[in-house]
Formats: sequence, C-alpha cells, structure tokens
Amino acid sequence: MPSEKQAAVKYYVGVDVGSASVRAALVDGAGTVVAHAEQPIQVWEPRPDYYEQSSADIWAACCSVTKEVVRGVDASQIRGLGFDATCSLVVVDKQFQPLAVNSEGQSHRNVIMWMDHRAASQVKRINATQHRVLSYVGGAMSVEMQPPKLLWIKENLPESWEKVGYFFDLPDFLSWKATGVTARSLCTVVCKWTYTSDRGWDDSFWKMIGLEDLVKDKYEKIGNHVLSPGEAVGKGLTAGAAEELGLPEGIAVAASLIDAHAGGLGVIGADVKGHNLPCENQPITSRVAMICGTSSCHMGVSETPIFVPGVWGPYFSAMVPGLWLNEGGQSATGKLIDHVVRGHVAFPELEAKAEASAHSIYTYLNSHLDLIKKSLPVGFLTVDLHVWPDFHGNRSPLTDLTLKGMVVGLTLSRGLDELALIYLATIQAIALGTRHILEAMQAAGHEITTLFLCGGLSKNPLFVQMHADITGKPVVLSKEVESVLVGAAILGACASGDFASIQEAMAKMGKIGKVVQPNHEHKRFYDKKYEVFLKLVEHQREYRSIMNSV
Repeated sequence: MPSEKQAAVKYYVGVDVGSASVRAALVDGAGTVVAHAEQPIQVWEPRPDYYEQSSADIWAACCSVTKEVVRGVDASQIRGLGFDATCSLVVVDKQFQPLAVNSEGQSHRNVIMWMDHRAASQVKRINATQHRVLSYVGGAMSVEMQPPKLLWIKENLPESWEKVGYFFDLPDFLSWKATGVTARSLCTVVCKWTYTSDRGWDDSFWKMIGLEDLVKDKYEKIGNHVLSPGEAVGKGLTAGAAEELGLPEGIAVAASLIDAHAGGLGVIGADVKGHNLPCENQPITSRVAMICGTSSCHMGVSETPIFVPGVWGPYFSAMVPGLWLNEGGQSATGKLIDHVVRGHVAFPELEAKAEASAHSIYTYLNSHLDLIKKSLPVGFLTVDLHVWPDFHGNRSPLTDLTLKGMVVGLTLSRGLDELALIYLATIQAIALGTRHILEAMQAAGHEITTLFLCGGLSKNPLFVQMHADITGKPVVLSKEVESVLVGAAILGACASGDFASIQEAMAKMGKIGKVVQPNHEHKRFYDKKYEVFLKLVEHQREYRSIMNSV
C-alpha cells in the first residue's frame, strides 16, 4: 500500500509529437520525469520536398505511449494532460474524416508536414503582397507556415478543397481528439496562421491571397474560438478519448503548444540562483531558449513588441503569457548533421567501430576528434574547412528558402578523420548560424546574455560547447533532458488549476542541470570563422547573379 505522502503526489501527462516519433512522459509537480515512452510514426516522401503523415497513425501512437507511461499509476493522481506537436497541417472533412493532401488520393495521408516545401510558388506570391500581417512574421512568410499550404491545396487539389471541414494545426488536432472541442491555441494561430492578438483574423489578407472562402464561413474551418496555451479546453477528456489513452475521464486538457514553444516553456523560466549566470539578476527577457532537434528554434521574449527582420514574430502571449515572442530558426540541424555523416563514404567504418565500442556514432566521432586534435583545441581543426548549413533553405535571419548548402576545403581523403572533420565543421556552421540569428535579434533591441538549450542535440557535448564558444554566451542545460515533454506537462498542470499561472508552473517545474561556459581564449578564431561564414552566403548570391545573367 502506498503511503499517504505517495498518494498525495500529483502527476501530469505531457505528449510530444515530433517529426519522426511520438513521446509521452508522466511528470510530477516538481518537474521530474517519472516515466517516459516513445514510438515512431510514419513519414511519406512521395517526391523531393514533399513530406506527409497520417493523423490516424499519429493519434494511435499518442494512445500507445500515454497508456505505457501511466501503467500502474493511481488514476486519481493524474491531474492534467498537455499536448505539443510540430506545426504540421491536418486536413479533415466535415465528419472529421481524413482527406488526401496528395494527388494520389491517399486519404490516410492527410497531414502536410511542417518541413514540406511544396508551396514555394504560393509563398512567393503571398510575400509579394507585402500585407500588414507579414510584419508579424519577420517581414516575409515562411513556406513552412500554413497559408501557403492552404493555397496550394486549393490550387492543386480542388476535390479535397471542396470537401474540407476543418484545417487543424497538429497541436490543435490533438486537443480536439481529446476533448471534442475545435478551439485553437493562440500559439498556433498567431505563429503559423497570421492571427494577431490585437485584431484576430484579417479579412483583407485572406481575400488578397485568394482564400476568401475562409472569410465567408467566418473562419470556422481554421478556427474562430481561440484559447491561451495552458487554458482548459472544454469539459476535459471525453469518455472515448480517456479509454483510448488509458487516462481518467474528465481530467483537464490544456490548449496546446507547438513543440519548440513547449521546449521553451520547459527551460526558459527555470530558477538560476546560485549558478553565477549573467541572467540571474536580469529579467527572463535576457534569455533565449534553443530547442535543437531535427531543426532548431531560437525563442526570445520581450516586454514590448520587437520587430526583427527575418525572425518570426513579435507574437503576443504565444509562449509565455503577457510577453511578446520572437522566434528564429534553422530548418535543418539534426537532420543536416545526420545527412552529412551518413552520406560520407567512411560511414560504414564509423558505424562498425561505434558498435564495437558500444557507443553512439556521435559519441564515437567526438572521441575520434580528440584523438586527431594533437595539441590544438578541437574547434581549430577546421581552420581551412568551412560549411554554409542551408541545405534546406534559410529560415532566419535571411528568410531565403532558395539558399543551398556549401562546403569549402574538401580533399581526396576518404577516411574516418575526414568524416570527423566535416561533422565538426557542420556543427560549427549550425552554431555560426545561431550567432547570425542572435546578432539580428540584438540589433533590433533584444538584450541576450544566456542560452538555454534542450532537445536531442543538447545531449551532444560538442554541439553545446561550440554554441557557447561561437556565441560567447554561457549555455544552460536543463536537468530533465526531455524539456519539451516537461513543457507539455506544464500546460496540463496549468489547466488542472494546481498552479496559478504558466509562470508559476515554469519556475517550479523547470530545473537547471549543467552550465557550459564559453572559452573566451578562442574568441579570435571563431570571429574569423564567422567572417568566412558571412562571406560564403555573399559569394553564393554572387554566383547566382552571374548564372542568372546567362
């Protein structure tokens, strides 16, 4: 029999839908992950730059992992449920059945993923309008946002367009599945759909881009009931959803967040007292949360709206209630490192050696770099090897999806040393890209002193140290590696009423782990690398200009 003290523990479930898997965690009121489960989800890539998923497959995975983390737990101790997910587009008919987002008519593939770039011509036309709402997305809309995808469906899949009942951002689809309520989160509609906190939807924008149909039905298809993240949705978990998820009927379900924003919520508000950090006696606005996974997001908050060219936002209350959010990002980071490493001719050798040593390929690469560095600091090994990391276009601060990746300094070497060096140069390029984003934010008025990292790449000590050294700022890692899941659980905790506000839940449930300081002795080297970094994109544009004159 559990003691009274054990029986009094309150738990919250956080569910995170990433690009390749669904994860769930059971989290207590102190922000400790008590149980964790993960399940892969399917991705279809019918042609280059097209990425699709199935909402039924995603929900089934949500149910499976949630059942796993609450197995054996007293149902009365589970108080709330929060979801976060990638900002992918879910399309269903009037009966909430999946609708095809592809010309093959495969209706189960009804999700256009966030990283899908099929709507390139549509976003170009939208940006040419220079409409007022674009000033809230850094001046130019990204192909990863929802309006260009909606326009693509209307222009390319008229049958699906005619049958559409609802377009959901994936986080809102999940809260609908749990509650039966079609309310949308302020986070999703503000960040990805052009809803503004002060004026709501702007009819003139939708009419100007050719989507006046959405105005005619009073925005029912895209959401005319908006809730703040962490606000309780409807009457809580429905009986049907409770049975599927293995949770008690009626528990609080929170208005959701985009996955990166959940990561921000999980780390940015942590108590830093006693860690000798510059942000200790400064407001939360001196912090930037970096969520580093398949892609990376850079989340900074401010008391007043700051317009940063090439950086999304300012979005009011989209992550931390009462504060404006700016969101920089890199479209491919974890995916880029994987692409570079796995595509190298020496990858089979790396895989075999890593397996033999019982280490991950990245742990093995990090130790191999230590072997070849000799008397040099590891980072200096790339003195004549430079990478421009936009293999999937630039999200921030250049907002140019036509940019390509670049590598300067290749040799005929085909061995493990060469693989380790290109891996290091790629990580450095990602960190240099972060510096580029931070400098744009600081030039516009943000005062940033400290980085808070979470996500899969934050587990890689080389990635973390390069970000500290190249930006010159200390990096804080959270105690719980699964900060995104903690962020989702914070939403459920807030919806349950156990905390008075999101801010209170953030402070009590976000915990600091390790602090990594920059090595200022290496500053001159990285300043020079940054100079080369900026030259690379300048040269790429020059080359394009030369070829365009043919």
